[in-house]
Amino acid sequence: SILFYAWGEPRFVVVMLAMIAVNWALALLAEAQGDKYRRMVLVTAVAANISLLFVFKYLTFVLENTNRFLGLSIQVPSITLPIGISFFTFQAMSYVIDVCRGDGKAQRNILNVMLYIAFFPQLIAGPIVRYSDFADQINCRTESFDGWSGGCCRFALGLGKKVILSNNLAYVADAAFSSIGNMSVLLAWLGAIAYTLQIYFDFSGYSDMAIGIALLLGFHFNLNFNSPYKSASITEFWRRWHISLSSWLRDYLYISLGGNRHGKFRQYLNLIITMFLGGLWHGASWNFVLWGTFHGVALALHKAWMSIAGRKKGETSHGIRRVLGVIITFHFVCFCWIFFRNADFHNSMDMLNQIFTAFRPQLFPQLIEG
Repeated sequence: SILFYAWGEPRFVVVMLAMIAVNWALALLAEAQGDKYRRMVLVTAVAANISLLFVFKYLTFVLENTNRFLGLSIQVPSITLPIGISFFTFQAMSYVIDVCRGDGKAQRNILNVMLYIAFFPQLIAGPIVRYSDFADQINCRTESFDGWSGGCCRFALGLGKKVILSNNLAYVADAAFSSIGNMSVLLAWLGAIAYTLQIYFDFSGYSDMAIGIALLLGFHFNLNFNSPYKSASITEFWRRWHISLSSWLRDYLYISLGGNRHGKFRQYLNLIITMFLGGLWHGASWNFVLWGTFHGVALALHKAWMSIAGRKKGETSHGIRRVLGVIITFHFVCFCWIFFRNADFHNSMDMLNQIFTAFRPQLFPQLIEG
């Protein structure tokens, strides 16, 4: 796994190894301490991992926006982003957090921690694997012809999603998004839907390839995408889309913020904050922040609607109600992907302008002004 990472990022191997050593030592320290000092170790571990992620991924973004909004002239350094840093820092944090919470035992063998954090099938693009799901398989796993066959099929499925579907849909999406301001209503709709499918086949394809390779080696990873565009609500969508990320955000961020334990308003605010940070996790850009915030607001509104309507938790809709829910959810997700894809907010608004008011282009500005 280390050689695999060094092949693409030889300069940053030392950074990853140092991060692994720090988290390994902190987990051992946390297990040896009482509750009072264990919390201090937890804060130190989270701060160390977030600081590493901030320097490489967000420092430039923060300095650029500080200069822009405050009129300063701080020199902005050119920082290369290490491949996979968002994934391996999240896995490192979850390892130490689980040990501090008592949900897992600290690993004495640093090589096992290194294998968990640097495991090459999912190091670059996920899925995010919990240490509790990985630890028992390090020494107690079996390789078999059935596993080999299933792993090859899963890898081939993922490769097909990526190379045959996602890459070809990208041609359509790129043509549409590069023509913003000079496109027909048909091209605008086609581009939005093409990108919606492209990003699904891209993300789920990478996950399937990782799951397949891991299975060849005897490791069983959970499903990461479960037909998310069949969802009848935004809440259901996030139970089906990038499951390892959404469950990580729920267990380590949303619940830590208080979850739904402090009243409705706090629950809705926690959802928005969680998705805001989830959007920022995808990249240091305002378009990712907007995308995450839109989803957070939608989740809060759906929770509020469920509360007002008196629907029981976990209740699923059927028939025409579900069909309408799937249509509405798909289109909401589709329009949010426009902001995810466009780094420029005005380009995103121009594309939505074409989608909704192509036959009356003067209508949208009037609506905004009104």
